[in-house]
Amino acid sequence: MKKIILVLIGLFAWASVAFAAVNINTATKAELESIKGIGPVKAQAIIDYRAKNGGFKSVDELDKVTGIGKATLEKIRGDVTLSGYVAKPSVAPATAATPAKPAIPATMASPAKPTAPTPAVAAKPAVPVTPAVPAPALKKETAKAKESAKADAGKDKKVQDKKEDKSKKDDKKDDAKAKAKKKDKSKEAQ
Repeated sequence: MKKIILVLIGLFAWASVAFAAVNINTATKAELESIKGIGPVKAQAIIDYRAKNGGFKSVDELDKVTGIGKATLEKIRGDVTLSGYVAKPSVAPATAATPAKPAIPATMASPAKPTAPTPAVAAKPAVPVTPAVPAPALKKETAKAKESAKADAGKDKKVQDKKEDKSKKDDKKDDAKAKAKKKDKSKEAQ
């Protein structure tokens, strides 16, 4: 059973590779050589044509490539596809270079004349910054915030006191249990 599955997977993989069409606008030389009827020379000719003229607009344009005639084109038509038209590379036409102008010799410059120093401007003393005065509404909000903080502190203190009371009670219970165990042990020992 395993052999049959492996054979089917192998056939499927071979079929997908064998029947895959090659995009002539993006294919590498090796991909073009995988087409039946296209060897290394024709593959290079297709790449050269594509580089010179841009991508192919139709499969029929392959007959313009050196070494590919109508018979070869008909044989490979089903194995090639077009997508992603690549425009012809734009190259600016060469223009005649204009000769460079001769260099003008530098003239001897006269020494710089000293300039009068500019007087320094005295710095102004810093102005003290006055603290901002809170607006009346802000005073009310601040007072409310302080009151709520005090109330929270009072609640926290009450909670803390309750926890301490509980821990004291627990300690007393533990002490009582320990004493009871000691009594039981002493009674058993007698």
